[in-house]
Amino acid sequence: MSEIINEVDVSAYTIPTDEPESDGTYKWDSTTIVIAEISGGGKHGLGYSYTSPEAGRLIKDQLVKILKGSSLLGVTKNWELMLEAVRNLGSRGIAASAISAVDIALWDLKAKFLGLPLTELLGQVHSGVAVYGSGGFTSYTDKKLQSQLGGWVKDGLRSVKMKIGRDPQRDTERIKKAREAIGSKAELYIDANGAFTKKKALAFAESIKQYNIAWFEEPVSSDDLQGLNFLVNHLPPEMEVAAGEYGYDIYYFRRMLEASAVDVLQADATRCLGITGFMKTGVLCEARNMLLSAHTAPSIHLHPSCSTPKMKNIEYFHDHIRIENMLFDGVQKPKEGILYPDKSMAGLGLELKRKDAEKFRVL
Repeated sequence: MSEIINEVDVSAYTIPTDEPESDGTYKWDSTTIVIAEISGGGKHGLGYSYTSPEAGRLIKDQLVKILKGSSLLGVTKNWELMLEAVRNLGSRGIAASAISAVDIALWDLKAKFLGLPLTELLGQVHSGVAVYGSGGFTSYTDKKLQSQLGGWVKDGLRSVKMKIGRDPQRDTERIKKAREAIGSKAELYIDANGAFTKKKALAFAESIKQYNIAWFEEPVSSDDLQGLNFLVNHLPPEMEVAAGEYGYDIYYFRRMLEASAVDVLQADATRCLGITGFMKTGVLCEARNMLLSAHTAPSIHLHPSCSTPKMKNIEYFHDHIRIENMLFDGVQKPKEGILYPDKSMAGLGLELKRKDAEKFRVL
């Protein structure tokens, strides 16, 4: 059977949130997913990124011509050719998201062609990976906050995360209510999305020590490496600093690690040049004895996370859980806080529900 890629399709879907949402620095009421589908060797691969529909147009205009007629086994070669193709456009932002969606689809296709679950093709080292429930938006009422976070803990998740930073004076009470809802044993994470200055972040962290916060994500902008380093060295020792979700390439992550800017590095395969970029970031973490956390998109991150030695957890993000269950068959659910791949399925094990998705189509 021929191993040549013969078809590349792209689509995009915008799904309204179940209610308006906000964090410390941004508000939104919908999420767009761009899906790349690649066929070859009698198989069909699928990948996606949460991004702008413009990423889909970039795939059509710049990347399809590279892929068609190439070998589906040559994932790394195609990855390098795609990076060359966007050099003059800028390889970060929308271009990186476009390459990410395609790279994920290429890995899915290769694994299906070889008849393997993707984690086995990548080299599985974990049978499953812990997830943390992520939501707790600043737009939520206290009742909704407690219901969501407490519900995840009742379902077996051992860690949950809430958004803060829009109204720091109210956040202390919100954190208190979150802790009451999840009990004393579950880990509580907070995420400011860069809403604080370093001194205000430190003062806020000191004021909530009694609530046993295990993780403070983006207390300052993820581009403020000096500020992050300051907080790594001055926050209460039980409070890990996490950042990295906006990294688009390995050089970004290298700078963050060289600056000792985090205790836990985050990376997002739907932004950081796909599974290829995610796995390269995992090697950086291994070299520095640093834990890696996968940012959102749990159905994409499950297989590569199981194949990354220094893996901490996967973000089980409310919006993406909802979208992935709406649009795909094969989405896995956590068992006692652990997400396991379905190894009876080749590739990522996902199939698009085309009829269900069509009403949301924008590209």
